[in-house]
Amino acid sequence: MIRIRLPRYARDLAERTAATYAESVIGLLLVGGITGLSSLQAAAVGGIPAGLALIKGALGRYLGHPETASLLPARSDPASRQ
Repeated sequence: MIRIRLPRYARDLAERTAATYAESVIGLLLVGGITGLSSLQAAAVGGIPAGLALIKGALGRYLGHPETASLLPARSDPASRQ
């Protein structure tokens, strides 16, 4: 098995983006009967919130702690405490 070592920030951002995408698609599939979206449309539309999460996480590196994708300042970010 090949293991790729990503920096802490990259792992954090990837997890947040993937989770947002999965949550969006699942939510859209659950309300598919109400919205009239097909599975393929739900998968495509789910990318919008995931893209926004990616942008927010990128901003978090510069506005928050540089090693996480959180917008919280380092002194308030629980992930920053060791």
